Amino acid sequence: METIRAFIAIPLPESVLDELTALQHRLERRVPSRSVRWVRPEGIHLTLKFLGDTPTEKVPEIKRALTAVARHAPVCTFTVGELGCFPNPRRPRVVWVGVQEPTGRLATLQDAIEEVMAPLGYPPEGRGFTPHLTLGRMGRRTSRDDAARVGEVVTETEVGSLGEVSTALFALIRSVLKPTGAEYTLLEEFLLQGGNG
Repeated sequence: METIRAFIAIPLPESVLDELTALQHRLERRVPSRSVRWVRPEGIHLTLKFLGDTPTEKVPEIKRALTAVARHAPVCTFTVGELGCFPNPRRPRVVWVGVQEPTGRLATLQDAIEEVMAPLGYPPEGRGFTPHLTLGRMGRRTSRDDAARVGEVVTETEVGSLGEVSTALFALIRSVLKPTGAEYTLLEEFLLQGGNG
């Protein structure tokens, strides 16, 4: 059975990716050398659901379910800004930029995706949805002291708004892991067609 590694995400406009890249360079100059593996700009998306290894025969069913979600979901606008770490700045594993969407439409969209994916064998994640953009991950050999320093830099760095994104679609994306980093292929885009009511 052939499988692909797949996820569902909102692609970001070039202007926001440029801001995120500039922020990565700012941080890179201040953190210990090689402590963080930075995500390449084309790899930064707003992930709504990670599917992981997916049988190719299941892809048409997934696309049908996502088309149904998009039919009822309205366009939403979110702002990008604020820097943080998972799980926390004292022991960071992931450096991220936050996403703020005060109307709740983004959370509703993500809920709807979870709901239609569950019967297809992709249970909801237990930890709830925290919309974020991953900038980098700690290197495997990063010492605890270096990681703590990364957390300090993240806490000290002021980040205003990096842009506003009005999204009219989300996408099913294939990810192929290579030694040079992941490569992404757009499998299908789903236009948000719900009214604004």
